[in-house]
Amino acid sequence: MSMLSTGRPTRPETAVGAGDPATLTGARGLLQQEPLIFELGGWDKTGVDLPPVPDGLGADDLGDLVRSEPIGLPGLSEPEAVRHYVRLSQQNHAIDLALYPLGSCTMKHNPRLNEKLARLPGFSDIHPLQPVSTVQGALQLIDELAHWLKTLTGLPAVAMTPKAGAHGELCGILAIQAAHRAKGDAARTTVLVPTSAHGTNPATAAFVGYQVQEIAQTADGRVDLADLEAKLGPHVAAIMVTNPNTCGLFERDIREIARLTHAAGAFFYCDGANFNAIVGRVRPGDLGVDAMHINLHKTFSTPHGGGGPGAGPVVLSQALAPFAPIPYVVHGVDGFELVEADARAFGRMSAFNGQMGMFVRAYAYMLSHGADGLRQVAEDAVLNANYVKARLSTVMTPAFPDGPCMHEALFDDRWLEGTGVTTLDFAKAMIDEGFHPMTMYFPLVVHGAMLIEPTETESKAELDRFCDMVIALAAAARAGDAARFTGAPYHAPRRRLDETQAARRPRLKWTPPAPEAVAAE
Repeated sequence: MSMLSTGRPTRPETAVGAGDPATLTGARGLLQQEPLIFELGGWDKTGVDLPPVPDGLGADDLGDLVRSEPIGLPGLSEPEAVRHYVRLSQQNHAIDLALYPLGSCTMKHNPRLNEKLARLPGFSDIHPLQPVSTVQGALQLIDELAHWLKTLTGLPAVAMTPKAGAHGELCGILAIQAAHRAKGDAARTTVLVPTSAHGTNPATAAFVGYQVQEIAQTADGRVDLADLEAKLGPHVAAIMVTNPNTCGLFERDIREIARLTHAAGAFFYCDGANFNAIVGRVRPGDLGVDAMHINLHKTFSTPHGGGGPGAGPVVLSQALAPFAPIPYVVHGVDGFELVEADARAFGRMSAFNGQMGMFVRAYAYMLSHGADGLRQVAEDAVLNANYVKARLSTVMTPAFPDGPCMHEALFDDRWLEGTGVTTLDFAKAMIDEGFHPMTMYFPLVVHGAMLIEPTETESKAELDRFCDMVIALAAAARAGDAARFTGAPYHAPRRRLDETQAARRPRLKWTPPAPEAVAAE
């Protein structure tokens, strides 16, 4: 098989024993083969026509800013550029293509109504440096969205400027640190984190300067109260607990966790990544939470991933509210105003007021659903996850079989014992069937974990299509058809890669291939 200069095969390899001939172009039906944009060429042309330089205006006018060597970009026409990126998009899984079973990520449908509203000129064309008097509508939307976030969580204050979940965690921990410092309590140097926590939790605490200590987990997948109580003390600044937790379970002892934490003089930070499972049903403030970030993409349907833009507002208790970051919106004499200076605030999380486009999308989602609709979101998300758990428990081993799950179903790899197939092999075989794999090997407390979150936006028909596929693959694994799995994916645009090497030694720069030597005549 010929190889591109990047070391990738020029066409997908055919399945073992499939008998289908490889195509001459590298395409597979309507799935077009596509090289890197640099490999498309066009170095000696440009995709647009530029007018000639007017008389009297030459390179000399640019002084030392004149380019001294080629810019190094391929020149593509508009059709070539559009086709390139469309072909690349066809090689990616997307929520508009099929169910996204990733656990702990809540990949839900993004309603097109939200997108339309976010593109209204009064929201999309404004600039953060405009006079406040000219953006009153935008500030009103931020204020109303903040009101409903406080209402849904039962907490009195919210910081709107954090731009992602991890950014929100940083905001909450900085507010907690500021509150302790305001009381002169500098001895609190430790943050407690459960073993099943998202990796950003201990990373955030360590980034702020805290030492991190783990809290043990019980056999049924919840926080070990005895271990928590033993580790609480005057040295603890906060605990960080996800609820519902990463095992897909609600912490039954959440109020006792809060009571023990507060009795020790610490604050309760709740990771709100899984708020979608309880929105409209449970108010975290009623459970004793002091701070919680809300991933707008996970609960209120704003776009997810791709490096942004994102939004992770943080709701705060009465004790932490005075330390919320600037800027924030207030009702002034002449309308809405932005507070840009507050001696009590711990500082500033971002340059301006947050991600306006995400705020518009989240607010549109809230208005279109209403209170009863948001409650149904949580109910349907939990129902769908339990349906998946019930169907797949016939062929897979639930990590915590007793009782229902919340928004996601967690399985371990015991059911694969003796098959020669690993969790990774099974996930790769799912790609051949047209599905994105579930979250693998997380949470780390479950061996060979397979974490599935269907969300509320999937129909029963789509859930059945997914479950039927998993059940059929499980039957193949148990029947000894290991070859189907150990070499998968066979039908994807790319075969299985060495992901460890790719992560540790990425090739971030394309270099043109060396010219081939031509024999002298």
